[in-house]
Amino acid sequence: MSISHYIKDIGRGKDGARHLSRAHAADLFGQLLDGAVTDLEVGAFCLAMRIKGETPTEMAGFLDATHQRLRTIPTHNGPTVVLPSYNGARKLPVLTPLLALLLSRQGLAVVVHGSATEDRRVSTQNVLLALELPELTAINSIASGEVQFAPTTLLCPGLARLLDVRRVVGLRNSAHSLVKLMNPCGGPAIVVGSYTHPEYAVAMTETQKLMHASALLLRGTEGEPVADPRRTPAMDAIHAGICTRVQEAQTGSLAQLPDLPALDAASTARWTQAVLGGQLPVPDPIAQQVAHIVRLSEKMRTTP
Repeated sequence: MSISHYIKDIGRGKDGARHLSRAHAADLFGQLLDGAVTDLEVGAFCLAMRIKGETPTEMAGFLDATHQRLRTIPTHNGPTVVLPSYNGARKLPVLTPLLALLLSRQGLAVVVHGSATEDRRVSTQNVLLALELPELTAINSIASGEVQFAPTTLLCPGLARLLDVRRVVGLRNSAHSLVKLMNPCGGPAIVVGSYTHPEYAVAMTETQKLMHASALLLRGTEGEPVADPRRTPAMDAIHAGICTRVQEAQTGSLAQLPDLPALDAASTARWTQAVLGGQLPVPDPIAQQVAHIVRLSEKMRTTP
């Protein structure tokens, strides 16, 4: 098989490239995930889409192909939250594990999925391991109040291979955008997605609407799906095709900065345990994020 005819359409540059239909995008991405194309074609796709940019329709097609190939995590009838974690800590500690554990205390099942895409960052995976929550080695069902970390290689090896292209070419590709929208569960879940630029928020919102998903979107902390502990970001909830601003961004100067741990996994794990144990306060932006996710989960329970 070959994707050369698709590359011909998407590889005409920013202004000359043609957008793909959802079905064609699914066929193209499916061939990439299946390893049915050459390394040269993979590289051409990654660079062409990097220049052109994905439309919400194309991203929905990429998600269709991915969901067809995912080893999904079985869920019970209770609400489930998905936290994609692929960036880790560079300047601020990675607090995605704290968010996951606070949500589990609310009775929510929490699936964290990810892989280390940059060796120099501290990953959620490392912090969870320091908290004695190792990654899954096989797909297991998840119960209410439980946290699981599912490595991307377990969920979809082909997707993990696409993510690793970054280590060769040094640039993000469509897979890095896709994982922040993906639901790896066998049933409905709230996907907590993060963006770095406002235009990405628009594209992510439209994609999740096409996928009929429930999601909370916010400007992430260094690409992680957790609110910045220093200043509350804007947050949007998507449900039943409607996007609602549930949290306005905090403005003005900060009266006090929170006491945060060092970047390393062990320090972050100890600080997380202190917060969970009540010795340190939960940063207000993260507490607000938890409350919005809980309210969205309650809405999912009461509406089809």
